[in-house]
Amino acid sequence: MNSSPSGVTPSGEQPAPGEDLPGVKLTEAGPEAQPRKRVKRLVYVLSVLTGLVVLLCGGVVGGLWLYAGSVDDKMKRDDSFAGLTDEMRPSKSASKALNILLLGSDSRAGRDEPESGPDARADTIILVHIPAARENAQLISIPRDTWVTIPGKGQHKINAALSLGGTPMMVQTVESFTNVRIDHVVMIDFYGFKDVVDAIGGIDVMVEKDFVSYHQPKRKFTKGMMHMNGEVALDYSRQRKQFADGDFSRIEHQQQVIKAVLDKAASSGLMTDLPRMNAFVKATASSLTVDHGFSMIDLALELRHIRGSNLTFITSPSKGSGMISGQSVVLTDPEKAPELFAAVNSDQVGAWLSANPAYAR
Repeated sequence: MNSSPSGVTPSGEQPAPGEDLPGVKLTEAGPEAQPRKRVKRLVYVLSVLTGLVVLLCGGVVGGLWLYAGSVDDKMKRDDSFAGLTDEMRPSKSASKALNILLLGSDSRAGRDEPESGPDARADTIILVHIPAARENAQLISIPRDTWVTIPGKGQHKINAALSLGGTPMMVQTVESFTNVRIDHVVMIDFYGFKDVVDAIGGIDVMVEKDFVSYHQPKRKFTKGMMHMNGEVALDYSRQRKQFADGDFSRIEHQQQVIKAVLDKAASSGLMTDLPRMNAFVKATASSLTVDHGFSMIDLALELRHIRGSNLTFITSPSKGSGMISGQSVVLTDPEKAPELFAAVNSDQVGAWLSANPAYAR
């Protein structure tokens, strides 16, 4: 897909003067200039949150103050915590910290893949921890092949929880594995991800070596900086078999794409190109399914001070891969992983990273 030309909406229509933002007339001076100032101040929040929720690369989308109502209306809602009682869930030690579970569906499935049932998988699982101070955020990737106990279902790879009980089962499994209380759940539509990347004109990613995609059309990735449109970035984020450490390389690729989305959205003149920003917001909103309590306005205001330099990427500590019941699985580090998630629960991830700097990216 190609990004929308500057000055043209996704439908191909030229926006009417003063109507680039729904329901808001923007002028250069006077009282009506305040909405434009708010857009400029909050567009970076949208960039950060969009990069986080683009789950194929990892990901939460947020929103602009002026767009929040219409974006909230466009997002699908899911009863992510259905059937989960307080007795079944961990307590929250740091009440003002925020923990968001970001999920992406199996990249091998089609566009109309179910969000639950036998064909659903969680291809990407990221726990986003936002400390009470709201000055930074940590994105903790949990490898999809991590061997865990799924409540009531026995031991499986963690990504099977979605097929075994939908989003609530995934929430319960992640909470059981981490002992961290989840506040919100956001799921990204992988195909919508392509539209989001295209809406910002593509991204630039540093490719570590020459390799050929396992998926049609078998595109070639060349070592060095590559410009990628949405389809290419999606393909890049899925690659793992060409690398010795498999799924860990795929996670690194996802993290690269997240950072590239953030960098591009923040530096590409998006905040001064209202039609393109409009396409970006619409693509983002239509790509998301969120829990019923998720508020675009609240989250945008909560995270308005966070910048790309304040984001830290972490992969859940493991002992590498092994074979269990004929399956290749990721084996959790029985010491470091509980330490990390205990730090999340107590809102002390910064201190944990200071003591364990090798885990930060």
